[in-house]
Amino acid sequence: MRLGGFAANAVIAGAILWSLVTTDVELSRLVSAGPRIADFLGRMFPPDPTVMREIVKGSAETLRIAILGSVGAVVLSVPLGILASETMVAPALFRPVRTLLAFVRAIPLILVAMLMVGAVGLGPLPGIIAIAFHATGMLAKFYAEAIDGVSRAPIAALESAGAGPLARLRHAIWPQMAPVVARDTIFRFELNLRESLILGIVGAGGIGFYIQTYVRSFQYDKAASVTIAVVVMVIAIEAVNVALRRRFA
Repeated sequence: MRLGGFAANAVIAGAILWSLVTTDVELSRLVSAGPRIADFLGRMFPPDPTVMREIVKGSAETLRIAILGSVGAVVLSVPLGILASETMVAPALFRPVRTLLAFVRAIPLILVAMLMVGAVGLGPLPGIIAIAFHATGMLAKFYAEAIDGVSRAPIAALESAGAGPLARLRHAIWPQMAPVVARDTIFRFELNLRESLILGIVGAGGIGFYIQTYVRSFQYDKAASVTIAVVVMVIAIEAVNVALRRRFA
């Protein structure tokens, strides 16, 4: 056991050392960049309050993208989570489904958004599709793990009584997994909101579009106002999610 722990620590230390040696990291470059960073930040203050209408519009669109994308992910994740559970289906079925979910998780969100923009055009729709697709890979995995993590005794009792898979899911599995599902879904919604903030960079709607527009046009004071709005939104959603997680804990 000690030898295994030493080997793991050696691998981690070796990876860190290799990264430092082979990466072009020079602290002098960071020091020399200080004046440019200060100049950039100086141009952002004071923030321009005249963009409040754009902030409200972009924030509302971002919130809609996160909500509809999350709903789509839940709708897709429920059947996929069941099919990815070894408790509910045979190995010949749940293993390919788990492989599919791993493949979905491996595709970067920004790439999905770019593909959807090219397919359906600019606006919130590609953002909703990208969020729903990308979130399904994680959420379905969470649902499958929640199913597989429940106590087997109630399931065995229903099986001995001749109950089918859906009856076992409804009466033995769901009451045990419901708090976990609620927690994971809330967490994923928070993550979806954070991710939807950057989708505007590729034209997939939301408040990120305004950040990109103002930065590219060197209107840093307006970009600062939008950035502050984003920070406030994230903090507010974080507070709501913490309250909801405590409620379902």
